[in-house]
Amino acid sequence: MAIYSSPLKIGNLEVHSRVLQSPLSGVTDLVFRRLVRRFAPDSMLYTEMVNATEISQLQELPQLMVIGDKEQPISMQLFDCRPDFMAVAAKKAVKEGAMTIDINMGCPVNKITKKGGGSSLLRQPEIAEQIVREVVGAVSVPVTVKTRLGWNAQEINIIDFARRLEDAGAQMLTLHARTREQGYHGPADWQWIKRVKEVLSIPVIANGDIVSVEAAINCLEFTRADGVMCSRGTLGYPYLVGEIDYYLKTGKNLPKPTSIDLLSLAKEHLQGLWLYKGQRGIWQARKHLAWYCQDFTGAALWRERFSRIESLGEGCDLIDGAIAQLNLENENIYR
Repeated sequence: MAIYSSPLKIGNLEVHSRVLQSPLSGVTDLVFRRLVRRFAPDSMLYTEMVNATEISQLQELPQLMVIGDKEQPISMQLFDCRPDFMAVAAKKAVKEGAMTIDINMGCPVNKITKKGGGSSLLRQPEIAEQIVREVVGAVSVPVTVKTRLGWNAQEINIIDFARRLEDAGAQMLTLHARTREQGYHGPADWQWIKRVKEVLSIPVIANGDIVSVEAAINCLEFTRADGVMCSRGTLGYPYLVGEIDYYLKTGKNLPKPTSIDLLSLAKEHLQGLWLYKGQRGIWQARKHLAWYCQDFTGAALWRERFSRIESLGEGCDLIDGAIAQLNLENENIYR
């Protein structure tokens, strides 16, 4: 596994980590990325998915495109089916500080695919190829693509699709090893990542079921991919990218955070969302707090309480209550 301690080369860019944080709509905002960055100082992070048509027409860019200090290396992910709008949006993204432009060709959500974006491009390879060519011609930074195996089990076309993208100028491919029809259900089929890796010369990043250090190692050993991208495994667990990166570089595991560590980080996450987004941040924090609240006595009850918070004070008080409960239980254990 020594190769995985060396830099990842994406075109003319070197990234000193083979572990990437996936773009996640409604999750990977500035606040979340800062937490991931704390534990993974070298990894490539991604903004939330950005609608290219919308930002090509806006004078003032939306909040989700804001890139903060000390966020590099960071990429901005764009989606659309219009090559010209994608090119305009890519230029704006680079101006904001994006070190690469990632094109979303994998989102399975209906509101995206019905407009021709995301995984619907798997059924429109000529348009997908044109998008890559236009964006590559518009910016000086590397252009990458995140996609899936195909539309469904009967239409797995990733081998030909991936070759087209590489020929069009894509300089890295991240492959979520599920079809559009699967969404996020069922096991990821890593054999397709292995097959794509065998036919491409650009880096191939494995995505799908990378939920632990062990899973990441198993995936890399099986697929021989150039790295892994963590997605849902980081929900309520911003440590994951850093844990995998540390193991790849040292061959050692970091100590696992305790439930109290997780709840303390949840409180910091809540406070960050309040400062950054106000009341909207409190509502968004509900799901995050539930994700942090796992694997301890009474967790289900606390998750239900967290899902209804209306203010920063209420959320902090609840987290403090959960931590106090855990401390009391720990005291009883050691008496």
